[in-house]
Amino acid sequence: MKNLISEAKNTLLILLGILSAGMGIKGFLLSSHFIDGGVTGVSMLLASVLGYPLALLVPLINLPFIALGYRQIGWKFALKSTLAIAGLALCLAFLDYPDVTPDLLLTSVFGGLFIGAGIGLAIRGGAVLDGTEIAALLISKNSHLLKVGDVILILNIFIFSAAAFFLGIDKALYSVLTYLAASKTVDFLIHGIEEYTAIIVMSEQSDQIREAIVRLLNRGVTIYQGRGGMTGNPINILYCVVTRLEIGRVRAVVQEIDPAAFVVVHPLADASGGIIKKTAVH
Repeated sequence: MKNLISEAKNTLLILLGILSAGMGIKGFLLSSHFIDGGVTGVSMLLASVLGYPLALLVPLINLPFIALGYRQIGWKFALKSTLAIAGLALCLAFLDYPDVTPDLLLTSVFGGLFIGAGIGLAIRGGAVLDGTEIAALLISKNSHLLKVGDVILILNIFIFSAAAFFLGIDKALYSVLTYLAASKTVDFLIHGIEEYTAIIVMSEQSDQIREAIVRLLNRGVTIYQGRGGMTGNPINILYCVVTRLEIGRVRAVVQEIDPAAFVVVHPLADASGGIIKKTAVH
């Protein structure tokens, strides 16, 4: 029963993602000849330059990446992604979206927002609407120099350079803005407002800082034993994971107890288990 509810939720997320991406493409971008990045952007660029139907190009160009996803991730992911991309193609072919606004800036920003929301919702549902990240993951696995983000960046540089050549500089620059809006929206939907951040604190008052973080924020703190690189003196290093909304509170606690404390903050891709969800206080 639990699996059935989970799959129903995932299906709903994918359907909402398809409708949102369709809105971004047909309701905003197509009329202004703007494109997004990735495979979707390549499909839109070819449709604009060659005149082929976008509803045909989207599944056709994504097909090799779905095959890679089947080999690298599994059949369930490949099946969901195939159905999601087919749904997007049908949406582009048969659904009539209103042309929302002639304003170019609004078109680029909100077109990217709707496309990003669609991609992010589909990913939350266990599928993809754009195969770029599958290709980037495969390339990065076979390269010691390139990370996934590097591969996506390089691919998009080529895509937007081609857009500048075929569509003009203005449309290419607006398309870059569309891509930035889409990528930020995807990040927000995948990680959410509770995106986790790691904080490392080195201080001679580490015991007081630890107690304050546990007492005031109800967060777990891990203590590492280290030594100062210049002095050689032993020091306790505090490590805690918080949401980005709590970074300021941790900094304030540390600043109040020890203004000279050394604080390092860096984002995490994911975190689970432990005390990372604040428990209710009665």
